[in-house]
This record gives sequence, C-alpha cells and structure tokens, in this order.
Amino acid sequence: MDREQAVELLRGLVAIPSLSHQEAEASAWLVAQMAASGFDRAFVDAAGNAVGELGPADTAQIIVLLGHIDTVPGNIPVRIEATPAGDALYGRGSVDAKGPLATFAAAAARLGSAWAHVHNLRLIIVGAVEEEAASSKGARFIRDRFNGLSEPQPVACVIGEPSGWNRVTLGYKGRLLVEMEASQPMAHTAGPDAGVAVLAVEFWNWLSDYAARINIGRDKAFDQFQPSLRRLATFTDDAMHDHVIAGAGIRLPLDFDANRFVAALRDWAKERVGERESGRGGERESTGVISSEMPAACAISGAMTTITLRFSSYEPAWRGDRSNVLVRSFLQGLREVAPEEKLGFVLKTGTSDMNVVGPAWKCPIVAYGPGDSSLDHTPHEHVLLDDYWRAVLVLEQALRRLGDLISPA
Repeated sequence: MDREQAVELLRGLVAIPSLSHQEAEASAWLVAQMAASGFDRAFVDAAGNAVGELGPADTAQIIVLLGHIDTVPGNIPVRIEATPAGDALYGRGSVDAKGPLATFAAAAARLGSAWAHVHNLRLIIVGAVEEEAASSKGARFIRDRFNGLSEPQPVACVIGEPSGWNRVTLGYKGRLLVEMEASQPMAHTAGPDAGVAVLAVEFWNWLSDYAARINIGRDKAFDQFQPSLRRLATFTDDAMHDHVIAGAGIRLPLDFDANRFVAALRDWAKERVGERESGRGGERESTGVISSEMPAACAISGAMTTITLRFSSYEPAWRGDRSNVLVRSFLQGLREVAPEEKLGFVLKTGTSDMNVVGPAWKCPIVAYGPGDSSLDHTPHEHVLLDDYWRAVLVLEQALRRLGDLISPA
C-alpha cells in the first residue's frame, strides 16, 4: 500500500458517518478494504467490530492493534485542503480516531500476510464500536475474546488514539460518573426550609472539597482527582415532590480507591438526611463495591429528603512503562523513519480503550496515532497528511522490529 492508497483509505473511512451505535456501514466498508488489501481474514464480529487478521489463526503469538471506528456527532465536510503546515484531511473522526485506525490498516497491509506467517505472528486490527459512548462495547468484546482461555492473550497491544506521529501514549486517567438526585415534598419558596436545589450545591461543594484534600502535593494533572459538573436540573413530579439532579464526571488518578470514595459520599448523604439507606427498585444496591461492568446505586431516606446516588462508567486508570519490547520497537521504528526525531512519551487526562484491556491483558501496551488530540471533537477536526503517512511508516517499522524481537525467524 503506497501513500496514495493509504490516503484514499483514510478519506473513504472518514467519509462514512459512524456515530456510536451506528457503525455498521463503516465497519463493513473497512472489512472490505482489508480483504482487498490481502488480509488473511476480515470480518465483522458479533459486537459489530471491523476485524482484520494477518498470520496463522492458531498461533499463540498475538498482537492486537485496537482502534475505534465510532465518532462523536458533528458534520464536517470531508475534504483535503492546503494549510501552512501541509495538506490536511478534514472530517469528523480524522483525528479521533479513524486516522489512527486507518494507520493500523495501512501499516498492516504494507507488512503483508507473508511477513506474519514467516514470524508465526497473528496481527489483529480492530475497529471497535461504542468507544465514544462510554460503554466500550467493542473493546470489552475483544478483551473477553482474548481472555487466555478461549483464545490466547495478546503479547502486545497498540491502542488507536492520536498521540502525534513521533510520540506514544503510556497511560490514561480513570473515569467515574456520579449522579446525585434529591427529592423532598414541595414547599413554598417563602417558607423556612431550604429548597431541594441547595442539595446540588452541597453535593458539588463536597466533591470539590474531596478533590482539594486528595490533590494535596499532586502537581501533575495525571495524578489528580478532577471532578467536573456535567448536569444540573430541577423539576416537580405529579406527586408534588421537588427534585434536583446533579451529574458529575470525575477523572481518576492511578492510586484512586473507588470503593472508599463511594463509602465517603454515601456517608455524606446519610449525614445530610439523617436517616437510613435502602436499595432502589430495579437498581443494584451499592455495597461499597463498584465495577466497570455494572452501574451501582443506593438511596438514603430521611424524614423529609431522599438522596439517591448512582455510579456508572467506572474505569480505573492505567499506565504502562517505558521498559518493554513494544516501546523499544517504537524507538527503533521512529529511528528508521526519522533519525533526527526522538520518541516522546505522553500521559493523557482522558480515558480510552486502554483502560478496558490494559488491566485484563497486562501486556506491553501504548496508544499511537497521527493527529493533534486538541482537535478531538472540535468543528475543525483535521489531520495533516504528511503526519498520517509518517505514522504509517513508523508503525510498520515498529511492528517489523517487534516481530523480530518476540518471534525471531
């Protein structure tokens, strides 16, 4: 696959809208492209992921390149335009993260089936669904497929996210979504009791104070507990109860104890209403243990006020190290393509599918892909074509080096 073909692969993929839960057309198109490029196997799996494989189907030496094919909303006309930095391809997903995914497919096509068979390697490219939906359905499916039982766990993994063509990302912060809903009987605004909306202020103040305590002595954003207020709403129901809902998203550091946090927030709610805790119908009662797979909830009821806490979309932070065969392969790959460049290392304050598969596989893992991540989700998202092509070449060389190191021919 030459540069012109690689650019056409990227342009064609970006041109197909693929919002989370609406990826089927893009997945089918990418599978067809991989099959036409000489992949040994190419198919849409049961989760809707686009999957392409090179090499023997029965080898235990598996390398997974895990990108995502879904995007956030936003209609950006797909076109190539000249910029002061060079030609750029505009379009939703050009950076996050169809650019990295196309890089994976193009680099693998350049390696070819014969390379994988000679090294007895199985190179698997995945365009995962629902990464932007916070469900990470596609990544969870792949994680569970290669669980060490039904199929071997990977010996290395590259996540498809924009790092810049000359950098790799070593880690991502964790995430937890918390929703507080409070309700109490409707009262006149001139009455002596505080309105229910005050509880949203108290909830946010508690989160802010908790962050201030946790973050003492932590200067780097990657090491901090970082809450953000995402939703605030009030309403009155037909039973004449006033409600307030406050939703917060929290970025989590590596050493975060999620269960201790849940217990502390529950204690705040108990103290605030002065009464007992109970489960809610249809929701799992929180016992102080939360997981990535299942939301948790609890309700605390007082004489006048009920507070319900809901916890969802939990992912622990994950960070790889620099001293492994995969990082060494990227160092060599960059040296082959651009000897004057030095490989940079990045830690991201967001989350990615690294948070899903890293704790399960515990193999060498980095995120890599062309593009400026500050353009993610923006109305002017675009990737420089020179950077995209450099990323294809760097990844190709890194994989060649990795193949030599883990499975000498």
